[in-house]
Amino acid sequence: MSQEVAAKTGGDNRGALAAGFLRNHMREYGILIALIVIMAFFQIATDGILLRPVNLTNLVLQNSYIIVMALGMLLVIVAGHIDLSVGSVMGFIGALAAVMMVTYDINPLVTSIVCLAVGFAIGAAQGYWIAYFKIPSFIVTLAGLLIFKGAILLILGGASIGPFPNIFRLLSTGFLPDIFDASRFNTLSFLIGAGVAVMVFAFGMKQRFSGEGDQDEPTALFVGRQLLVAAALIYLSWLMANFRGLPNVLVVMAVLIAIYSFITNKTTAGRRVYAIGGNEKAAKLSGINTERLTMLVFANMGMLAALGGLIFAARLNVAQPKAGQVVELDVIAAVFIGGASMRGGVGTILGAVVGAFIMGVLNNGMSLLGIGIDYQQMIKGLVLLAAVIFDVLNKREG
Repeated sequence: MSQEVAAKTGGDNRGALAAGFLRNHMREYGILIALIVIMAFFQIATDGILLRPVNLTNLVLQNSYIIVMALGMLLVIVAGHIDLSVGSVMGFIGALAAVMMVTYDINPLVTSIVCLAVGFAIGAAQGYWIAYFKIPSFIVTLAGLLIFKGAILLILGGASIGPFPNIFRLLSTGFLPDIFDASRFNTLSFLIGAGVAVMVFAFGMKQRFSGEGDQDEPTALFVGRQLLVAAALIYLSWLMANFRGLPNVLVVMAVLIAIYSFITNKTTAGRRVYAIGGNEKAAKLSGINTERLTMLVFANMGMLAALGGLIFAARLNVAQPKAGQVVELDVIAAVFIGGASMRGGVGTILGAVVGAFIMGVLNNGMSLLGIGIDYQQMIKGLVLLAAVIFDVLNKREG
């Protein structure tokens, strides 16, 4: 009888611990639950169209540049700043690439390297004024938004330039070839996706049982989350393999997500960015060169905005004067929806990626349902407002 009571008490305690952990980590789990609920809703509402292989591939291609720039924007926001210029910088770099490749017939690889370097320089220049002269980032990047919006019109002469060389377009429109040549099923893409899922699961378990990571999370909850992520990766890989396989840009995104996750979680520089956002004065007193690190954060944002510009231009196969307009709003919204705090010091790479996918699924799902762009913008605005309100209430409870 005592064993039954002990078992029941132990079960109750585990349930209470799990419930308490979820309450304390609602920010992280809430966005994952929100993504699952939104995808399930649109999957049902669109009669299964949302997760069809061709639509899933389009979803990735349409939002790839948003996700890439969200990685840089996360670091900017975590450091306690904002960058309003990313959309204009993205459009400017696309225009620069078009002029170099189409007008002057410069090699696509050389053009891409130059464009990334120009994006890095633009970000560093803006970061310099923010870090060393203490000019608010809102003002500096708002000026950048206007400057590079005008620069796009200047460099393109008010007209679109294209098409791009086929080898450059592979960045956004190409897919991994299948060395197994298994008719309509891309076996290589599926094996890569399944391999990544196994690696993610194994790495998570290794961290857990080696004493790293969050040890307060109940084991059952941790294992369930790891299994859910692994199963989702395998299922999505299978869906894409049934169409044309993994897009090249998805591979680029995956590599960048892995690199920036490592930087934010495992490096001194990453931890210092969070320290700056948490309390810049305390960080400076502890010996951190806050000015240099802030400038590098903006330089990194400029480089990723340049990469986003290359991806966007390659996908459209043309550089347009209006490219990049209001893109900065989608990027910033993705980061805040993904759990970053407007006060700085809080946010994760995974959260930013999930936030970007939430925005993408909303756009895609509402378009499939025939909802007008007017209502789409209103709904996205309400979602962003809800995310910020949740952050404020979460802070008060904490």
